[in-house]
Amino acid sequence: MKAVAYQQALPIKDQNSLLDVTLPAPVASGHDLLVEVQAISVNPVDVKVRSSATPPDGEYKVIGWDAAGIVRAVGDAVTLFKPGDRVFYAGSIARPGTNSELHLVDEFITGHMPASLDFAQAAALPLTAITAWELLFERLEVQTDSKEAILIIGAAGGVGSILVQLARQLTGLTVIGTASRPQTQQWVRELGAHHVIDHALPLSQELKKIGIDNVKYVASLNQTDQHFAEIVEALAPQGKLALIDDPVALDCRLLKRKSISLHWEFMFTRALFATADMHKQHELLNEVARLIDAGTIKTTVAENFGTINAANLKRAHSLLESNTAKGKIVLEGF
Repeated sequence: MKAVAYQQALPIKDQNSLLDVTLPAPVASGHDLLVEVQAISVNPVDVKVRSSATPPDGEYKVIGWDAAGIVRAVGDAVTLFKPGDRVFYAGSIARPGTNSELHLVDEFITGHMPASLDFAQAAALPLTAITAWELLFERLEVQTDSKEAILIIGAAGGVGSILVQLARQLTGLTVIGTASRPQTQQWVRELGAHHVIDHALPLSQELKKIGIDNVKYVASLNQTDQHFAEIVEALAPQGKLALIDDPVALDCRLLKRKSISLHWEFMFTRALFATADMHKQHELLNEVARLIDAGTIKTTVAENFGTINAANLKRAHSLLESNTAKGKIVLEGF
């Protein structure tokens, strides 16, 4: 099968950072589905792994954690899918990624694809939708009837683009997104944010400009360490902070005075540890598909970079590394 992979962790501008290769096709067993990948999207985790994780000598590492495709075969224990089903999923970080023509994924972390979307539109959704949903409803434990305010830092990115929609459409929260450029600010408004503020300026002061003294919830999606002091200032006493990035260090003592709780969201946790509730990601993705088909939320494709190959994936990685991307970058077909 065709795949895009690498043998050394290299800067994206290096000609060997991503390579077009041919690898043996995998075989489904147990609870696995063998999926013929039709489209993928690219996430910051792809960049992090590619730039830091080197496979054993002589081996290729395939990355990519978002796909939409067609089930071609199923393992002997599969009950939720059959060959021919259209599916979408993010997969497991502990297994080979989706940048390949054929891919194995556990049925319990796979969803039936939205009927109203094509493969590229669907591929943009799984990782960010799971992350946003778990962060909002499981980590922050937001109730659908909540009338509090949430500040979403980095609202124009992949996760932010879904989180804004879920918070606006499924809860009573006042949704405040951050973005620093006119085009990304407009994007966040179009997704449903009640207010958009500039994260290049002090967040607490930006909130006061829109008449909000503090917020009950903060979702910090990037550069948490740079914003941490302002996050603490912006949070109400007994507020909640959830983050998804990897700050080198945070002085969590700053949270004590206000009794602020800290929550990390990592959507791979369930698959990585085969938790007893791993099937919840199957249910979650099916619910996202229902919301898409009902017109409640929409896909967040911003750019389609064309065929799935090393050259186009290098372009996608470069754009993500620039920290100027909005929404999701997708690629389709081999």
